[in-house]
Order: sequence, then structure tokens, then C-alpha cells
Amino acid sequence: MRRAVLATSGISALVIALLSLKPHQLPVPGGAPPPAAANPPAGASPGTTAGTGTYTGDPVDTQYGTVQVAVTLSGGKITTVKVLRSPDANGHDRQISSYALPRLTQEAVAAQSAHIDAVSGASYTSQGYVQSLQSALDRAHA
Repeated sequence: MRRAVLATSGISALVIALLSLKPHQLPVPGGAPPPAAANPPAGASPGTTAGTGTYTGDPVDTQYGTVQVAVTLSGGKITTVKVLRSPDANGHDRQISSYALPRLTQEAVAAQSAHIDAVSGASYTSQGYVQSLQSALDRAHA
């Protein structure tokens, strides 16, 4: 009986300690966002300032095809991410893209960065998406 009480209280303390931990957040490179530039960078929509406009990311070749995105920023915040190119050589590629890309887009808008988790079963597409998104964000903040 005594062992059961000790084991139960020990496990309860461990569960409480684990639940109190906060999820790990990756630091934003460079700390604060850079100040707005006087001239918009190449790739920005005409008449915009840095941090506002649509920026096209680099096309990223993956094992299953090319991934390319364009990000729209308003006041330095990601408002939308549009997928310009995705793997579509066959039905399986299109199926993976159809479920992975909306999830990646949703995560990018929620995270306001390219520091997002890959979608299970779509590792290469996720990697290409993140790299293209990061290049677009780099253009926006150049």
C-alpha cells in the first residue's frame, strides 16, 4: 500500500512538472525586425515599402518537383502565402501537395515566419516550402 501511494504521488508530480513546461520557440534571427527601407527591394509589388507588399520566393527544386511561394505582407505581418509551384508530376504528388500545402500556409500565417513544422509524409515538399518562404521574407526585409 505504501509503495502504491509513493508511486502514485511520484507519477503525479512528474505529470504536473511536464505539463507546466512551455513549448520550445526558435529565436527570430537578428532579434527585432529591420527598419523599413526607403526603396522597395526587387520582387516587391510597385509602390510598396519594405514589410508591405507581395514578395516572390526562390523556386526550390526538391526530389519530387519544384516548390515556390509568394508571401503578402501588410505592415510587416504575413497576411497570405500563395503557392506558385508545387510537385505535380503524378497523382500521388498532387495528393500530397493538396493536403500539405494548406497546412504549411496556415502554420506560416500563424507563426508569422518560416519557422514552421514539416507536414508528416511531405518532408521534401515541406522543406522546399520553408526555403522558398524564407527567401521571400528575406526579400521583404532586405
